[in-house]
Amino acid sequence: MPHARRISPFLAFALFCLALLGGCADDRPRFAPLPDGASVLVLGDSLVAGTGAPRGQGWPEGLARHTGWNVINAGVPGNTSADARGRLPGLLAEYQPDAVIVAIGGNDFLRQVPAETTRENIRAIVAESRAATGHVALVAIPALSLGAAALGALSDHELYEEIARANGLALVPAAVAETLSDEDYRADRIHANAAGYARIAARVRDALAAQGWMQR
Repeated sequence: MPHARRISPFLAFALFCLALLGGCADDRPRFAPLPDGASVLVLGDSLVAGTGAPRGQGWPEGLARHTGWNVINAGVPGNTSADARGRLPGLLAEYQPDAVIVAIGGNDFLRQVPAETTRENIRAIVAESRAATGHVALVAIPALSLGAAALGALSDHELYEEIARANGLALVPAAVAETLSDEDYRADRIHANAAGYARIAARVRDALAAQGWMQR
């Protein structure tokens, strides 16, 4: 029987590195850049409306300043995913946006709406948005956790990555969770202050740029 050919330690290490890099490859979907002046609808609740900061200092306004897009702030305090789902058809008809960014779900979690109900509403929002434009993004919202909030260690609810992957959406992970985990960026336990919204705006810009929404 012939002897098995021995792989040199250097080659084995090289193959290991290639496998590691392959496993860490960026598999997020890629999008064509949006032009300056593109109409971008941001659908959400008080975290989109900018509650906790002076008027005009919410993160959609910050995103507009970073990008040159015409960003429409469609945040309504207190909205659940069902409320946002009900408002969306009228907003799409009125603004005919080039892109839609969805940041909703926090009030569902606070009110303990069943996760499957929230998931179904966001899926419906995504489907209707994708029928209007190929540029649709989800901003992940933190899961409700009193312990994590107390420790400053909020993390995204899993449904956002799940829906984004299943539908080929752009995903903005951790921007809200990491901001609300830091008391320096909070107006209260569930809202950012002006500095916090500026931080979220920068994180949204960077995540969308990495996925092709703008020229870098």
